[in-house]
Amino acid sequence: MAFDDLFISELRNRNDIESVVSSYVNLKRKGRLLGGLCPFHNENTPSFYVYPDTQSYYCFGCGNGGDVITFIKNIENLDYYQAVKFLCDRSGMALPGENYDNGISKTRTRIYEANREAARFYYKKLFEPCGEKAREYCELRQLTRETVTKFGIGFAPDGWTSLKTHLNKMGFTDLELHMADLVKKGSSGSYYDTFRNRLVFPIIDLRGNVIAFSGRRLNEEDRAKYVNTGDTPVYKKGREIFALNFVKKNNFDNIILCEGNIDVVMLHQAGFTNAVAALGTALTQEQVQVLSRYTGEILLCYDSDEAGQRAVKKALDIFSHTTLRVKVINMKGGKDPDEIIKKYGASRFKMMIDGAANDIEYKLMLEQDKFDVSTSDGKVNFIKAASRVLAEVSSPIETDIFASKIAEEFSVNKEALISEIKKNSRISKRQKSKENFSNIQKSLNDPKDLINKINPDRQNNLHIAKAEETVIACLISNPSYYKSIKDKLCSEDFVTEFNRRVFGVLCERLENGKPIEISYIAHDFSDDEISVITRIAASSHLISNTLSECEDCIKIIKSERGKGKYNNASGLSDADFLNLFNKN
Repeated sequence: MAFDDLFISELRNRNDIESVVSSYVNLKRKGRLLGGLCPFHNENTPSFYVYPDTQSYYCFGCGNGGDVITFIKNIENLDYYQAVKFLCDRSGMALPGENYDNGISKTRTRIYEANREAARFYYKKLFEPCGEKAREYCELRQLTRETVTKFGIGFAPDGWTSLKTHLNKMGFTDLELHMADLVKKGSSGSYYDTFRNRLVFPIIDLRGNVIAFSGRRLNEEDRAKYVNTGDTPVYKKGREIFALNFVKKNNFDNIILCEGNIDVVMLHQAGFTNAVAALGTALTQEQVQVLSRYTGEILLCYDSDEAGQRAVKKALDIFSHTTLRVKVINMKGGKDPDEIIKKYGASRFKMMIDGAANDIEYKLMLEQDKFDVSTSDGKVNFIKAASRVLAEVSSPIETDIFASKIAEEFSVNKEALISEIKKNSRISKRQKSKENFSNIQKSLNDPKDLINKINPDRQNNLHIAKAEETVIACLISNPSYYKSIKDKLCSEDFVTEFNRRVFGVLCERLENGKPIEISYIAHDFSDDEISVITRIAASSHLISNTLSECEDCIKIIKSERGKGKYNNASGLSDADFLNLFNKN
């Protein structure tokens, strides 16, 4: 039975794959992934991974992979419909045909209404006698009444049931308020307000609905600086962007991405109305994809402390897999934008924006800070470190420009620096080639490998199959690439039948504006086929995952198909086999 996209989206939102899988597997965080021992086969070394960004999982040991529905199917030995029902029961949803449309729609509507009334309540309380301390905080931060009104900032009274009592009188039940996360349920079974004695910022979506809240402490002795709405049927913090509802109304050349709500509010008050922030979480791939719809350039404006700089590095890693241009604002002279503007004025911050460093400049700056370049040893060590940074730059023009700057600034021979960069580039490429070679050869030599069973054309057409899989992986990770490649490649250009079918399904959905995550295409493929598609998608973190790489693979597909013959890898020597995969 196929379910519509709206239902699947709701099911995914309510059954985060990390929380579902962690009920069966002891997961440990490994960077952006989660790993553990596979529950589907015996192993001593973890080869099972969960990918929160794509809400999928894959085991490199047994080849089992898919989305949260696939996982429940396999772990509970259920069919597709039973697995969906299992997840519905787990999250309090009704199946389609069981008043799903009416139930879900009514629930979401009631949560929107409750949030709207809560926002009005908080705003009103800010200007009542109970809100004096909150008003003092606003004055301390130099927030104007106009800014408070623009963002709908309010105050949550210091009482256990102030909001609950108010909304109960308006006809909202405790269960509805709990589903909206406006109240919590205590161990005794009674409900109490989620936000108490806090300055409250409403979170508003692009349609103008109040979907969540973020509460900043007023008592510095409170343990949590911020309390944020948890995931609800209308809100998932890893997807929403604070203040994007203001930014979307304008056609900005760039967007300033901040760490916190108060940074955004203060920047808007100072005239920088293109400022936004991620919500209560580290930046996610989903948030980056949302931002890419509204600008081509991001200015990272994170705090200058150690935590802020770690966040910058993580953000740069996520943005490196997109076509967005990224620059980093150097917060010299203050901890955050508000402090800089208050110390030096908005004009100083504007100069900092104009002088923002791109990702390469930022990485070079970090390396330079590690060494005392006034000494010979420090200068040599920095130049070696800089050459390793530039070795990862794909554009020869950018490499040449930065090499010229470094050579001039540190009085070194540019040709010597270029030689060092090329040496590091060769080392890096060899390492990546060895990794790819090892993985691909292992797959080729194993006739039981699921990917070879599902796509039998693959073994005799490895070079072109790899290019096809790279295009698919890039497209799943970056649906925005579709507009750039749809006129350059069609499914008929694919040599391997399985990859051709996968690409065709993805293109058809994208053409109709539909999502292409694993959950949404599962009904078009068998369980084993979904495992293979998940494996292909998981390979996106092993490739550069750029539009340029995608277009290079398209050229390979077109070129190889035009020859009318394809590379048969059987019988090749290791050297020839490795060379085959170095062509792209």
